[in-house]
Amino acid sequence: MTTRSALVFALFLGPTVAFGPALAETYQWKDSNGQTVVSDIPPPPTVKGRRSIGGKQPSVVSEKPAEDPKAADAPKTVAEKDFEFKKRQQEAKEKADKLAKEQTAEADKRVNCERARNLVTALEANQPVSSYDDQGQRKLMDNAQREQELDRARRAMAESCK
Repeated sequence: MTTRSALVFALFLGPTVAFGPALAETYQWKDSNGQTVVSDIPPPPTVKGRRSIGGKQPSVVSEKPAEDPKAADAPKTVAEKDFEFKKRQQEAKEKADKLAKEQTAEADKRVNCERARNLVTALEANQPVSSYDDQGQRKLMDNAQREQELDRARRAMAESCK
């Protein structure tokens, strides 16, 4: 049985050892001293003019990446699509919040305008008008108080009825 085990081991180990280096990728670049370096470890990303000289896919990496017009049309990853979706959701939410604020402010302005108009109409009618003092007691306005309140109501109407 030992012969058979040795034979099986040799049949599987032989190709593995023989083809292992053929599958390894080899890189070549110049270091900061100008020396050519050949290694199976990729060079640091700061190295310019690096290239792969062996292994699965030989490729040359230039100093400046070529601008491929097809790269812009490349399909987006799931993460990119998710990010864009979340960004659109956030923008839509902000837009809806802004619109709701504007509508609320406009409604408040209309209500304030209507109140100011009603107050001006009531004060100009020369009917007896009362107000409440600090103790909560009803007190009739005299002509001077009426004129002051009428001026205040007209200013409020001018501001809110624009």
